[in-house]
Amino acid sequence: MGKRSDVKKTKLNRLLLEYLKDSNRSDRQIAKALSLSQPTVSRMRNRLLEEGLVKHFSAIPDLAKMGYEIMAFSFIKFNSEEVVKFDRENAMQVKGRAQDWAQCNPCVIFDSRVEGMGVDAINISLHKDYAAYQNFLADSKKEWGNLSAEVRCILVDLVGGVAKPLSFKYLAEIDETGT
Repeated sequence: MGKRSDVKKTKLNRLLLEYLKDSNRSDRQIAKALSLSQPTVSRMRNRLLEEGLVKHFSAIPDLAKMGYEIMAFSFIKFNSEEVVKFDRENAMQVKGRAQDWAQCNPCVIFDSRVEGMGVDAINISLHKDYAAYQNFLADSKKEWGNLSAEVRCILVDLVGGVAKPLSFKYLAEIDETGT
């Protein structure tokens, strides 16, 4: 089981790397690149989805061309006393509330608990302009109130000065070069 399982895992990893390079290619094109049959690639693609290695296939747009000027990295420090009080008094704990809040805000593209730099959570959000970002910040402050002790933000200007655009194709390059 071990050796055959390793071979299958290696093939799945190779397929995943090909999708990271360019998921727009057909199964036939990817099969040729991997020296596999097209039906094998189709089955393996379904397995990547079933096993959760790929959540979904999606395009990575040019955010500035879509009209987004700002990407905000927000670092949140919770007020631990208020969190304990909230969790004790409410059926939904802060963690569940945070998940619901992130899901209900389409401008939030990533949200997670973190450790380090004296913060408890991070979220990454996209905004059409500074006014939209300010509205998001005001709504967030209203939603979280005393639960958040501090929010520190880094704003990225998406219109000017992006040295390397966001893409997952670079992960495939890391695997190929080993660096």
